[in-house]
Amino acid sequence: MSKTYYIYSEEDQDFVDKNKTLEVWNNDVIDLPFSKLDEMDKTDVSHLVVTGSHHEIKSIIEIAYTLDVSIGIIPRIKQKALKSTLELPSKINDIITLALTPSTQKLDLLYCNGITVLEEVVIGDAPPLDQYDTEFKEKTFIDRIKLLWKTLKTLKNLKHTRVKILDAKENEFRLSAVGLVGVEYNNATFASKLVKSQLNSQDGKFSMVVLSPTSIMQYFSYLFKSYIYGLQSNILPRSVGYISSSKMTIETEKPLDIRIDSANIGKTPALLTVKEKVLALSVGKGFLEKQVKTVSPKDSIKVAHLPSDEESSEYLSKSIPLFTHASQAQYASLFTSLREESKITSVFMILLIFSTMIATFGLFINSGSVIIGAMLLAPLMQPIVSLSMGVLRQDSNLEFNAAKTIFFGVTAVLFTAASVALFTPIETLTSEMSGRLSPTILDLFVAIVSGAAAAYAKSNEKIIGSLAGVAIAVALVPPLAVSGIGLGWGNWHMFSMALLLFITNLVGIVLAAAFTFVMLGFSPLKIAKKGIMIWLIMAIIVSMPLYSSFLKMENDMKIKRILTNTEFVLHTHKVKLSHINIIHQAKEDELRCEVIARSFLSKEEKILLKEKIQKSIAKKVDVIVTFRYRL
Repeated sequence: MSKTYYIYSEEDQDFVDKNKTLEVWNNDVIDLPFSKLDEMDKTDVSHLVVTGSHHEIKSIIEIAYTLDVSIGIIPRIKQKALKSTLELPSKINDIITLALTPSTQKLDLLYCNGITVLEEVVIGDAPPLDQYDTEFKEKTFIDRIKLLWKTLKTLKNLKHTRVKILDAKENEFRLSAVGLVGVEYNNATFASKLVKSQLNSQDGKFSMVVLSPTSIMQYFSYLFKSYIYGLQSNILPRSVGYISSSKMTIETEKPLDIRIDSANIGKTPALLTVKEKVLALSVGKGFLEKQVKTVSPKDSIKVAHLPSDEESSEYLSKSIPLFTHASQAQYASLFTSLREESKITSVFMILLIFSTMIATFGLFINSGSVIIGAMLLAPLMQPIVSLSMGVLRQDSNLEFNAAKTIFFGVTAVLFTAASVALFTPIETLTSEMSGRLSPTILDLFVAIVSGAAAAYAKSNEKIIGSLAGVAIAVALVPPLAVSGIGLGWGNWHMFSMALLLFITNLVGIVLAAAFTFVMLGFSPLKIAKKGIMIWLIMAIIVSMPLYSSFLKMENDMKIKRILTNTEFVLHTHKVKLSHINIIHQAKEDELRCEVIARSFLSKEEKILLKEKIQKSIAKKVDVIVTFRYRL
């Protein structure tokens, strides 16, 4: 009759003795310390059970594989990673019962440089891919923050190195990375969670997960999601890729440390191979349930988005930048486009004049839809975005061309709108016009967000169509058209306030677009900071009158609230106000509203109403009313 042997380390003697007192223990099992392993009759073995260090456990696994017998593992209390990998039960009684029960399911075995891999193989540095999410579930939120901070402090030491990977079919992949993690089993590490759709312990393949952040901000985003919230998504972060195959040879330009199950075994190169279905290992029920059911015979590869060109590899090998570094191809493509759009052309001027005429007529007829059409047609956003890149790169030629195009474009808009105003026999301030005469700090915020959106859309050909939406959001031509109308009417207040709104948009777009281009890697911060600081100072200067206007708007809302909720008693009449609108003029502000009364007011009552309105708001205004009567 074949026998079951329990092989254990002498240092685990107390742990073993305690386990043997439990009711679930089988007394027919032969105990054998590692020091007496030679006494085992290898011709009469049916099942092996082992407790010990990782190295000792692997030596018994090799014996089980050689003898073609099943094996169970009773891990030490501190071997939580091993317990998690094999999905072993939480209670020691259940662990012993499982370990003593021979398995009929044979699993793959992963080897790295001839050494068995139970949990994972780590090449280089790859936090948090090489860590178990079970470690974080037990930690408090504060502890996670501390761990995140500790990892962030090591970022300055992370550097890329060129990596060459050959898979089982001799396909060659060259890329730049800081670290790699190889996993065979779905073992609750962050690496295995990202590729769990590729992991099956009986398909003869393993997955190599590659960590290749191109910026600190990109990597920080991944770290934050992993450490603070735990990574639940199956979507690969931009800084991670993977290759699944039965064999891989990994060579690196600079030697990287290789760690197998947390033990350092040397440096690259590394040869990883899988032996398919060779080990009958007793694992927990959850282990087999977590395996992907549909197995593809093809290797799975997702590394095309990782940096692989010589320029990126050279740049990242020095240090990981704060923001992403754009490639030479991206840089050349964007610059070619921006240089063309910075120049004055007949098409630019014709479209701008047409859009100005449409916007001006839309302002006169008080039509928002017509004005939106003018925004879509206007090409003024193009040279402004070009100017932001010139500011960023300190490119005087690009700056000059873009500034010249903007200047002549603005002049053309003002002249066109003023001409239309002069020849149009209407001199009525519509709500669409008045809405552009009180710019506030909120308009600067809109311009800043729009500038960032414009730069991002311009740098990505897939979403360049979104520039139309940005043009509508920021509305460059309508305030210029209002300013031109003010010029045509000889109204300096109207001209200056509408022009202030355009300047606000211009400054906000240039500043935000430049900063966004920095974040996208189109310029080093040391070159960009001078231009950004200049436009930041301009934004601060512009924000002063805007903040004053914001306070004025806040006061206007207070006035409306007071007048709307007040009933005025005029001799024998009681009246209420509605549809209150305050229009700021150079000499005296206008208050326009509707007066709701039950009968006509006398001249004295009208004068009294004006006095009561001015007294209630503590402000002298020109009151213009429309009367409505209750029947």
